[in-house]
Amino acid sequence: MDTLYPKLALLIDGEWTAASDGRTRDVLNPATEDVIGRLPVATEQDITRALRAAERGFALWRRTAPAARAAVLVKAAALARERTQAIAHTITLELGKPLAESLIEVDRLAVVFEWHAAEAQRAYGRIVPAAPGLQNNVIREPVGVVAAFTPWNGPGASPARKMTAALAAGCAIVIKPAEETPGSAIALAQCLVDAGLPAGVLNMVFGDPAMISAQLIASPIVRAIAFTGSVPIGRQLATLAAQHLKPAIMELGGHAPVIVCADADPVAAARLSAKTKYRNAGQICMSPTRFMVHESLYERFVETFVATAKSLRVGSGFEAGMEMGPLANARRRDAIEKLITQAVQQGARLRTGGERIGERGYFFTPTVLTDVPTGCDILQTEPFGPVALISPFSDLDEAIARANATPYGLSAYAFTDSASTAHKLGNELECGVVSINHFAGAGHDTPFGGVKDSGYGREGGADCFEGYLAQKLVSHRHSI
Repeated sequence: MDTLYPKLALLIDGEWTAASDGRTRDVLNPATEDVIGRLPVATEQDITRALRAAERGFALWRRTAPAARAAVLVKAAALARERTQAIAHTITLELGKPLAESLIEVDRLAVVFEWHAAEAQRAYGRIVPAAPGLQNNVIREPVGVVAAFTPWNGPGASPARKMTAALAAGCAIVIKPAEETPGSAIALAQCLVDAGLPAGVLNMVFGDPAMISAQLIASPIVRAIAFTGSVPIGRQLATLAAQHLKPAIMELGGHAPVIVCADADPVAAARLSAKTKYRNAGQICMSPTRFMVHESLYERFVETFVATAKSLRVGSGFEAGMEMGPLANARRRDAIEKLITQAVQQGARLRTGGERIGERGYFFTPTVLTDVPTGCDILQTEPFGPVALISPFSDLDEAIARANATPYGLSAYAFTDSASTAHKLGNELECGVVSINHFAGAGHDTPFGGVKDSGYGREGGADCFEGYLAQKLVSHRHSI
C-alpha cells in the first residue's frame, strides 16, 4: 500500500467510519493494476445515518452567518494548498494522469473554494416596488440538503465544486464521489473537517451507485440534486429526480467540435489542439474531439497533429516528463478500442495509435483517425479517451452544421483571425461554452454547463449557487 494514500472511509456525522457490515471494494492504480486501497461499501443503514446527520447539520448551518461559512471555506482552501503535494500524489495514484497536471488541479480547486467563499457573501435579494405601505422582499435562502454525485475524471476538482458551492450557499450535503478515485475527495473533505466544518454538514459515502442514488434522491430529506457524469447515468438520475419533483443540476458529457478556419495558422492550431486533446488521456468532458479543418489547411494540420501525437511521452504519471498517463480503468480502455476498431472496419483511416501499450496498466496510444464515414458510432458517441477525429470542410456553414449534428452541446472551439467569423461561430454553435483561439472556458469565475443532451443548469461564476438557493417572496403590509 502507498503510505501517502489516505485511509479510505465513509464520512457520516463528522466521523470517518467503515461500512456497517464491514464490506469493502478494491481501488486500483490504473498504471499498474495494483490494489492501493479498500473502500467501504455503504449499506442502506449507512445512507440513512448520513441523511439524518445532514438534516441536523442543515438546521445548524443554514443559520450560520455567510461570513462564518466563508471563513471555513477559506481556511479549508489554505489547508488544501498546504497539502498540495499529498493531494496531487493521490490524484495521480488513483487516476494516472501526470503529476504536473494533478498539481494544477489542486491549485484550481483551492481557487474554487475561495470563489464560493466570496460569493457566499454576495447572495443578494431584492426589493420589488409595491403600493404604499406594502413591501415585497425577494430573499434567497439555502434550498436544503443536497445529494451530489461526481465522476472519476476530475477526482479533486469535481467534488470540490459541488461541496463548496452547496456549503457556501448554506446547504448541507451528502456526496457520493466516484469509487475509482475516492482518496482525492476524502482528502478534500478532511480539509473541510479540519477547517472547522460542523459535524453532519458534509457527509461522504461510497458503494453501489445505483442503490445510493435511488435512496438519496427518494428521501424527503434531500431537496436538490447535483450530478456530473455521463449522459446515460444523467438520464437515469434526472428521471428519478423528476419522479420526486427534485430540482437538479446536470453537467453531462460532450463531443466537442473544433473548427479551424482558412485564415488560421494550421501548424500552431494543430500543435495546441493535439496537446489539449490528450490531456488526461482525453478523459475530460470538454476535450476537443471532432476537428473540422478548412480544406486549404487540411494536410498541414493533419501532418502536424499526427507528428505531435506521436511525440507525446506516455507512461506513469510519477515519471518525469510524461505527458499522458493511462486510461482510468479497463472498461474505458475496452470502450475506446471497440470504437476505433469499428471505425477502421467501416473505412476510417488510422493515422497513428489505436493500440494498447504494455502488459500492465490501462495505457493506450494517442490516436488519430481521418476519413471517418458518416454513421460510425465514434462520431455520435463520446469517446472519452485519447482519440481525435479529423476531417476537411470547404464551407463554414457546412462545418457549423456538422459541429451541431450530435446530441451533445457542452463545448466547442474554433481558430480564426476574423472578428466577424468569430462572432458568427459564437452565435451559431449550439453549446454552453465556445472558445475562440484557445481551449479554456471552464473557470471558477465563468458559468459552465451545456445544452441539449449535455445537461442543464450552470456551475461557476455569478451562477455558482444555481440549484443551491431558492427564492422566497416575503410580502409585508405595515398595517391592516
